Amino acid sequence: MKVLYTGKTKNVMLDEATNVVSLFFKDSATGENGVFDPGSNSVGGSVEGKGKIGLIISKYFFELMEKNGIPTHYLGSDIEKGLMQVRNLTVPKLEFVLRYFTAGSMCRRFTLEEGIVFNPPYAEVTLKDDIQGDPLISERICLMKGLLKEGQYDEALSIVTKVGEVLKNELAPMGLTLIDFKIEIGYDESGKMYVADEITPDIWRVRDENGNIPNQIDCAKMLLEKMGL
Repeated sequence: MKVLYTGKTKNVMLDEATNVVSLFFKDSATGENGVFDPGSNSVGGSVEGKGKIGLIISKYFFELMEKNGIPTHYLGSDIEKGLMQVRNLTVPKLEFVLRYFTAGSMCRRFTLEEGIVFNPPYAEVTLKDDIQGDPLISERICLMKGLLKEGQYDEALSIVTKVGEVLKNELAPMGLTLIDFKIEIGYDESGKMYVADEITPDIWRVRDENGNIPNQIDCAKMLLEKMGL
């Protein structure tokens, strides 16, 4: 297959014979200096089997979103090969963030204490640009840069809110409180929008019953056990 894009934790690949797009889940994890952190913009290391585990979890949550009426790019998966087949969408270099509590970069940017509750949740949109540090971006700039079409900015924020409700309700019985998360959203030729990329502990922060925030590796193992996957 032809590699269309190489990311930190996944590669986007195209089967030129069938025109099917797949994501290959790699064993790399974001973080710095060997410390794993889903909010980091760099690769902090590699863990054997992480890609396969991420694919299993992503499959579960994409199917859960579909059951709750939230359209996703997920079409199928080959767990052994680490591949997820997806819709061929335009996926702008944007991340749609929803925060239930202050944490991470927000606290650094605005000199806020960790753990302040947002009610209602606080939404942000960032431009995926490691060199610029993933800056916040407005609807107007998204339109100027041709990243989104009229109305898609608000529609995407509506989708991220719905995703958050499903995630919160699914994680709560496992003793996990959702702190924040980020998703990517793509659209087809008609402009219909879908949740894209992945839904794994690589995109969220949670707090366990002891008040700890597990890294994405430990959280993924915990989910496999609790969900019996």
